[in-house]
Amino acid sequence: MNIHRRMMLGAGAGLGLLGLAGGAMSLRARADELTVDDVLHDPDGPVLGNAEGDVTIVEYFDYQCPFCKRNHPTLTDVVAEDGNIRLVMKDWPIFGAPSVHASQLVLGATGMGEYHKANSALMATEAKLSNEQIDKVLGDAGIDVAAAQDAYRADRDKWDGFLARNAAQAAQLGLRGTPAFIIGRTIYPGALDAATLRGAISQAREAS
Repeated sequence: MNIHRRMMLGAGAGLGLLGLAGGAMSLRARADELTVDDVLHDPDGPVLGNAEGDVTIVEYFDYQCPFCKRNHPTLTDVVAEDGNIRLVMKDWPIFGAPSVHASQLVLGATGMGEYHKANSALMATEAKLSNEQIDKVLGDAGIDVAAAQDAYRADRDKWDGFLARNAAQAAQLGLRGTPAFIIGRTIYPGALDAATLRGAISQAREAS
């Protein structure tokens, strides 16, 4: 992806957004209520990869987003190959009610110790989904769908808060759709190939 599409997370109490348009022009917005730590270290955000990793990748995604799903194997392969990446998944269900249903079930499965299994099953699908298809995919993956729904409802305040924070962050960061990645403190909108991911990880390490 072209460097002018990238944006930087500013340091300090707020998040500054800086467009890197070849140094010719910059675009700034302030979101003083939002901190870098809010984005990178939400205590409720499911974490894949190495929870103690030295670089954090955040992905804002939707289970019906074809680009998210197409890009997911590349992302997880690079994370596994590196071995020192925290991968934070932030549900941003913007493709309608089935997306919300999917997020609720997978987040419910988190409390059952089955987040990775549920997330992987839905990310392996190819098309837009109905609630019934979501239930079937998860059931076929060995997830007790009714138990996952009950687990979500039992912790509704926590998970509804998590989804609301994700949506608010996406708006404050100026994200226009899924997928969107934050690697270190740089925002990368859109799907990323393996080489771009590895380069972004290296840049994040150099900047830390």
